[in-house]
Amino acid sequence: MKKGLVALLVVCLVAVALIPGCQPGPEGTIKIGVIGPMTFVQGEQHWMGATMAADEINEAGGIVVGNVTMPIELVQIDSNEMLSVPDAATAMEKAVTVDKVDFLVGGFRTEAVLAMQDTAMDHQKIFLGCGSASKEQCVRVAEDYDKYKYWFRITPINDNLLVMDSFLILDTVISVVKDELGIEEVKIALLMEKAEVGDLIVSACEHLIPAMGEDLELVGTWRPSPTATDVTAELSAIKNSGAHIIMTYFSGPVGIVYAKQWGELEIPAASAGINVEAQKMGFWDATGGKGNYETTLNQYARIEQTDKTIPFFDKFVAETGEFPTYTAGTYDALYILKDAIERAGTLDSDAVVIELENTEYFGSAGRIVFTSTETGNPHDLMWGPEYVTGIGTQWQDGELLCIWPPVDGSWNGLVYEGTVAYKVPPWVIDYWEAK
Repeated sequence: MKKGLVALLVVCLVAVALIPGCQPGPEGTIKIGVIGPMTFVQGEQHWMGATMAADEINEAGGIVVGNVTMPIELVQIDSNEMLSVPDAATAMEKAVTVDKVDFLVGGFRTEAVLAMQDTAMDHQKIFLGCGSASKEQCVRVAEDYDKYKYWFRITPINDNLLVMDSFLILDTVISVVKDELGIEEVKIALLMEKAEVGDLIVSACEHLIPAMGEDLELVGTWRPSPTATDVTAELSAIKNSGAHIIMTYFSGPVGIVYAKQWGELEIPAASAGINVEAQKMGFWDATGGKGNYETTLNQYARIEQTDKTIPFFDKFVAETGEFPTYTAGTYDALYILKDAIERAGTLDSDAVVIELENTEYFGSAGRIVFTSTETGNPHDLMWGPEYVTGIGTQWQDGELLCIWPPVDGSWNGLVYEGTVAYKVPPWVIDYWEAK
């Protein structure tokens, strides 16, 4: 008799466990996959930004979905995309089919993100891009909305706008270099890693620099690997070319190698462009201080882009011991996703997409609004003085400081509090004064 009762009780408990909504405890979690190259700084920052946001949201109660409040559960997904595009696609497939994530944030290298994007779209999973700049990802939304509408870019601005920002920063550097060196004609060298976005920037530079005026000369282009461990040959050639400025694009670890050797060799050319490694706190120690005066397009510095920037920046540094780089924009991504889910009142992807399209969010790096479905690149970031601008930062004696938009307000009257003037490296001035 007792055995029969026990058996019946076991059957009942199993049945209850299998009936949706009858389980005790919370209704469940919202699983958000954070996908990126987790053994590289870009993926590490994906995880740091997302973790900080998830902790804050959960401490405040979670995400309200209709009448239920649900906590966030993060799933870390190593895409290995710095080394393998197939690995990235496989990692995305696993995130969706095995880990059963509800939403995705992250992605970094363009070639890999295009593959990951296809996988996420096939499964109708919302994917908030926080690393790749390729405009193509948003052009796909225009070309096949029903398939690609689940993609939105949170950071950075697209590659065309990165070029725009890079040239605005370059223009500031050119002006100061002319004044400091007392020259009228400026020679520019391109040193940019071999990568898809690098190809686009090189092509743009080779067309635009000669068109900017007769006082500018492009003296050559050098293309090391993103993982190169030595660029002394390229730097020596650039010195021999007589360049006054090196315009850079580095997203990989070669950015550390370059900056260290540039400073060690005291190459007599100012350096400006994009160097992702120069965005992080560890850059100073990694270059032994030889990266002093390196200048890069950036997303964060301790300046007042919005009311949230400095609190975010300070808390990120306190919790991680690092400066936030642009891939830490997963922080804003989670808040944007939270707001869209709460407005939609559901986790249904199609309903959340509609709310994401109506986003207006003052985030840690600016006012985030997405381009409309009537443009050629829907779900991209709006750019400009009233939106996200990007910034230029320079290492000055151990501090990472904002130098663009320029402190004189010459770009649309916009000045972020905390901005300083750009400095030409002293050894560059000494070299050219001795000529």
